Amino acid sequence: MSITFESVRFGTVEVPAADVIEFPFGLIGLGGLRYALIDNNPGTGFLWLHSIEDPALALPVVRPEQFFSEFSLQIAAEDRERIGADTAAGAQVYVTVRATPDPLDITANLRAPLVIQDGHGYQVINTDEQSPLQAPLFTHSVEASAESSQPVDAA
Repeated sequence: MSITFESVRFGTVEVPAADVIEFPFGLIGLGGLRYALIDNNPGTGFLWLHSIEDPALALPVVRPEQFFSEFSLQIAAEDRERIGADTAAGAQVYVTVRATPDPLDITANLRAPLVIQDGHGYQVINTDEQSPLQAPLFTHSVEASAESSQPVDAA
């Protein structure tokens, strides 16, 4: 069985019913409880967490390990109680991405990741002090920039 919904961004979308993610406590600042992950550009690692109930609500997400090798998730006690687990072991973890026209301004929210397991999703607070609210997703080496701006001697 599948679920079909309309998307402002992607048109008519059909996903297997088993791929629908129920967020029983919702997402911080957003409406709706049912979402699906859409891989619109396979191989990039970027997915869209799309509301099934709101055709205009779609958030870009990534797995944090792809961009942040030192990422650590420490779940607060109240969140562990809500999700019924002490850790995110065995779950899929994603972070939301704030996209901008300038790639150097694109950030990921490492402070409030999404933990998805067995068709249920939870946005949790990451208590790891090294997990910022706006972590730059891409960086540009200052040395590389300085080297590329130096004149080249053609002689």
